[in-house]
Amino acid sequence: MIKHILTTLLVAIALATPGCRISYKLNGAALDYTVYRTIHVSEFPIRAALVYPPLQQTFENELLDYITRNTRLQTVDGSSDLSLEGEITGYNLSPQAVTEDAYASKTRLTITVRIKYTDTKNEKNDVDQTFSAYRDFDSSELLTDVQDELCSTISKELVDLIFNATLGNW
Repeated sequence: MIKHILTTLLVAIALATPGCRISYKLNGAALDYTVYRTIHVSEFPIRAALVYPPLQQTFENELLDYITRNTRLQTVDGSSDLSLEGEITGYNLSPQAVTEDAYASKTRLTITVRIKYTDTKNEKNDVDQTFSAYRDFDSSELLTDVQDELCSTISKELVDLIFNATLGNW
């Protein structure tokens, strides 16, 4: 009964104060859209020793899609309020979980991306940082069989890390 009264009271207060509004963003974007309207996202060439060509397109598409879904920034070529550029610097395989017969039961794929984020309105927000993420897969599987899925999953994680460190302004 008390719970019902409190709920009704809270709803009444919320309706009685139309000038006040509680606002939050689940994506963490902390951009002032009166200041920031455009972003330029460069290509991310692969500079790793081991190269998987589809990775560049997978990563770039994921990054652009994430920015489009989670901000109101207009992506442009050339001059912009914000700029995001970088390169894929690592694509590495390493054995994990060695078994008693000295064979690896898991293999780890690690992807590393170097990012340079430039805020033309406030250089204190600039970021030049390296991010990496990995996924393990069973060594009995061929890399060619799981590579696309792993690259997609790792790219999503990298984009999330990059977004939080740059546009998310945590």
